[in-house]
Amino acid sequence: MSELIDNPEGATPLNPDDMLGLKLKHIDTREQLNEVEAANILQGQIWASKLKKGTQDPTLDDIFNRDFVTNLHKALFGEVWQWAGHFRQRELNIGVDPKNIAVDLHNFIEDAKCSVEFKHYDNLELSARIQHKLVQIHPFVNGNGRHSRIFTDIVRVYLLNEKPMKWANAKLENMTEERNSYISGLREADVGDLSTFIKYLQSLGNK
Repeated sequence: MSELIDNPEGATPLNPDDMLGLKLKHIDTREQLNEVEAANILQGQIWASKLKKGTQDPTLDDIFNRDFVTNLHKALFGEVWQWAGHFRQRELNIGVDPKNIAVDLHNFIEDAKCSVEFKHYDNLELSARIQHKLVQIHPFVNGNGRHSRIFTDIVRVYLLNEKPMKWANAKLENMTEERNSYISGLREADVGDLSTFIKYLQSLGNK
């Protein structure tokens, strides 16, 4: 159990109550958990790739709504966690107070819809703002970073006619350095300065 509760820097901590929601009781280590979550995420990405209905892409209202946000999380993690797709009920070391999640998520959705519709930012800055704000709210017990990145990619593909983001440099030898750069950029964005996060994303080849 302790191996599962231990978390890397910047990750949402899992506690014993969270672990009660684990559907796969044979999982004993963080490595095993990462493997089954990765498989579930792949299935969730396949689900997201089929959102197009015939020749019709999902609309702004299809994507920017509470049900889509929660359904995406369930698609990505629902085979592993019973609480997938449900808002967290406890405070964490990151994220808004649980009682504010619904309101803050609603405000995020409405603001993001306006930003997409009226082109308030270029597409890279808009992507950075969407991913940062969603992970800052931290609606779910776990998986918020991965969920927010995939949500951002869905916005890019279906609404902005862009390619998915490159979120990490797979060739970087020291992945700890990579993660630290990502987390550092998000933390500066928390206090209103997105420039470091945008530069990090640009360094990965994003436009």
